[in-house]
Amino acid sequence: MVRILRIDASARSEGSVSRDLSDRLVSRLAGVDGEVTVRDLAENSPGFVDADWVGANFTAPDARTDAQRDRLADSEVLVRELETADHIVIGAPIYNFSVPAALKAWIDQVARARRTFIYTEQGPKGLLDGKTAWLVVASGGTPVDSEIDFATPYLRHVLGFLGISDVRVIDAGRWGFLSDAEKAAVIAAAEGAEKAAALHAA
Repeated sequence: MVRILRIDASARSEGSVSRDLSDRLVSRLAGVDGEVTVRDLAENSPGFVDADWVGANFTAPDARTDAQRDRLADSEVLVRELETADHIVIGAPIYNFSVPAALKAWIDQVARARRTFIYTEQGPKGLLDGKTAWLVVASGGTPVDSEIDFATPYLRHVLGFLGISDVRVIDAGRWGFLSDAEKAAVIAAAEGAEKAAALHAA
C-alpha cells in the first residue's frame, strides 16, 4: 500500500490551482487503496521556531526535560508523517517570488539535525532517502525555475538536503497567462503521475 503525505500551502481553500492539481495528482498516486495523510498548513500552520525550540532540539534526546519534549512534540508529529510517507505531494503557490510563510515554518519544523539529517566528515547527510517528492508549483506571473523563482529551487534543495533526491515538478507557473491547451497539458501531467514523472523529473 502506497503512503502519501499531502502538504497544502495555499492560503485559498477555494479557487486554488495548487490544491486542484494536488487533488488530481494524489488521486492518481493513491489509486484505490493508497493511504493519504493531509497536512493543510493554511488551516493549521506550524509554529515558528524560537529560542526554546532551538534549545530543545540541540539538547540530546535522553537529556531533554519534559518541557523540552513538549516543545518538540508538534515537530515530532510532522517528522513522523514524513518518515512514513512514500510520496510527498507539496502544493506550493509562489508568493512574492518564494514559498508561503506557513510552508517555510513547516520546513523549519522538519529540518532537524540528528533527526532528519546528520553531519558527517563528508558533510551533511539526509536521513529521508527512498522517497519521491512532487512539487505542484503554481503562480500568477512567475515562471517556474526562472531567475525570479526562489521557491522551486529552494524546495528542491531543502528536500535533497533531507535525503529526498527524487523531486518532480508539476509546473503551473503563470497560470493566468496559459492558453487552454497549455492548462490542459498541466492537468494531464497531474492526472497521469507516471507520465508526469518522465516529463518533470528534476
